[in-house]
Amino acid sequence: MSDIKRNISFSVLNQQQIEKIHEKTLYLMEKVGMQYAGERSIKLLKDAGATVDRDGRVHISRKMVERALDCAPKKLQLYNRDGSPSMLIDSRNQVYFGTHADQLQYVDPFENRVRPFKKADTKTMCKVASALKNIYFVLSVGMSADVDPKIQTQTTFIETLKNFDKTINFSSNDIRSLQDCIDIAADFAGGLPKLQEKPFIFNYCEPIPPLKHPLESTEKIYISAENRIPFVYMPFCMMGGTSPMSIAGTLAQCNAEALGGLVLAQLVSEGTPFIYGAMPSIMDMKTTVGSYAAPEFHLNVAAMADLVAWYGLPFYGTAGCTDAKVIDEQSMFEMTYEVFSTLLSKANIIHDVGIMDHCNSVSPELVVLADEVIEGLKHYAAGISTDESDFAMDVIEAVGPGSSYLCEEHTLDNFKSVWYPRYFSRKMVSEDQSQVSELVKAKLRDIVDNYEVPALDKDSLQCLKRWESKF
Repeated sequence: MSDIKRNISFSVLNQQQIEKIHEKTLYLMEKVGMQYAGERSIKLLKDAGATVDRDGRVHISRKMVERALDCAPKKLQLYNRDGSPSMLIDSRNQVYFGTHADQLQYVDPFENRVRPFKKADTKTMCKVASALKNIYFVLSVGMSADVDPKIQTQTTFIETLKNFDKTINFSSNDIRSLQDCIDIAADFAGGLPKLQEKPFIFNYCEPIPPLKHPLESTEKIYISAENRIPFVYMPFCMMGGTSPMSIAGTLAQCNAEALGGLVLAQLVSEGTPFIYGAMPSIMDMKTTVGSYAAPEFHLNVAAMADLVAWYGLPFYGTAGCTDAKVIDEQSMFEMTYEVFSTLLSKANIIHDVGIMDHCNSVSPELVVLADEVIEGLKHYAAGISTDESDFAMDVIEAVGPGSSYLCEEHTLDNFKSVWYPRYFSRKMVSEDQSQVSELVKAKLRDIVDNYEVPALDKDSLQCLKRWESKF
């Protein structure tokens, strides 16, 4: 599986705008302050120089932010379940897409209906993600309808670990279940030091905009940092609802919230791998939903990617999703332009591929379609090489005016360098009706029936069975 690399230049923010947003962010953190919960987190912040006013707002100084930015690793290597390298985040501007292992609802490609997500569907989603070369990770969120809510996080995490061979991103329904998942992964890896050396998991948690870090968020930061497990901290700001009806103001607030998580993490354990996330979207005033596909959202994500690249931190973005409930013209438009925007931006790790209905459901069919779109658009993102050999001047001279390149060896050697779609038609004479859905469903049926995720060894399976017996 080869990395997706960008060799084109694109930015939403210029240097002056980046620095201005940064300064406004520092003003919010120093002067306006944020709310933190959790005695040990507040004490740690105070001991490091933060002040707490009568309203309980915590004011974080510029110096504390700068120190946290200096301490956070600028390079991150994540691994697959077997310990092989998977995602490398460094200065080479790679991008990696991921989908979900579970969700509230499942868009069933064979029954053509939306239904509650069940535990057995995790295996299907893991198979699909394992089989597709442009999907690098899955997000295990713990939402199976047929599992006791008290153990949904742990059960889904174990099920994902059993059925998925790539990197696992996971979230937890409560504080205790986060530590459980880390303990499961550490046991699977042969101990916490081995997991820290080759992390094949990374955690996901969020603050609550505006400017609030509740107990569950601060404790999840604390636990991740104590165990030195890479984690994402990702505010979901909705313009007009949980952030101002202003793009610039929303970016500054979102940045303050994310950096608030970074500061705490580095105080708990300097050098903890931190993945900066941001979802600065809109509240749709017609429906009151937080849109996952608004153009303003994905413009803002690209802008935040510019800002975070300036910080030198890994950035966790969003693409390949839709507000539509079913696969239709809307879903294909939204999914495609989001992937394109992301490939142009500086984002590194991209979640939510295949998510529908503003994050209520997941569709394996949309994941397969997104994989096709990513495969095509990464040819665009690769840019144009102008090395001397790329001009093929000798071939042009040999062919001369009025002839053809069809029978040239140069053509034979290089024709596979362009993209040939699997599901989209370029036939000389195309059918009168679209064949795309039929081809995608056939691909899914083949994966479900025939694809085998690499099997775990006996000791690994026994390890997971021990943990299953505890829940």
